[in-house]
Amino acid sequence: MLLSKSCIYGMRAALYLASSSNNKYISIKQISNDLDISPHFLTKILQELTRVDLLESQKGPTGGVRLKRAGDEVTLVEIVAAIDGMDLLTECALGLPGCGTAKPCPLHEQWADTRDEIKKMLQDTTLSDLVRKGKEGNLRITADGSFDWLPKEN
Repeated sequence: MLLSKSCIYGMRAALYLASSSNNKYISIKQISNDLDISPHFLTKILQELTRVDLLESQKGPTGGVRLKRAGDEVTLVEIVAAIDGMDLLTECALGLPGCGTAKPCPLHEQWADTRDEIKKMLQDTTLSDLVRKGKEGNLRITADGSFDWLPKEN
């Protein structure tokens, strides 16, 4: 797995929020229950996304989190950068310092091509792209496949 569990959960939560048609605040408890993610773990992840202005939060009985920008303005690379950082998309696959075209490692050429393709995909894919694809194909973002692409209204 190239991305951390935190990053994957952050993407799933952001995707869930992007699928909300009314952009209301959704409680972390609801997101946690619907996505089957520990609420404590999810809270820490969502705090990171809030810290970098991808999400905004509100306290109180009608509070929760929501996207700060429209889903078509948020790319996956922003979520990866916020949670895992950009090292995956810039560093040597073997972790060798100074790896590059002048002094490549044995994996440099293959990894550089793959890494660039992954980076392009993350840069070119918005949350709205994934919501649209998910709804059209009835795809899932939970392990049991029960997510129906529409957050439950409060």
